[in-house]
Amino acid sequence: MYPITDVDQARLKKDFTYHPPKGGQAARYEFLRTVAKKFATDIMADCPPSRERSLALTALEECVMWANASIARNE
Repeated sequence: MYPITDVDQARLKKDFTYHPPKGGQAARYEFLRTVAKKFATDIMADCPPSRERSLALTALEECVMWANASIARNE
């Protein structure tokens, strides 16, 4: 077993706690989703149905999720 340090505890609290939107964050989340949806639409229109297209769309979903998490967790 490994000890859980104070730094570890702080990370756990930050990473696994709900962060309700504050200020203009909700609008920024929506902006990122809108831009990503446009890009996803372009990918679907320009790329043939395939595993690679699915992976591209999944990566884009991850990108939006991590961008939003960056805002939520660090402001």
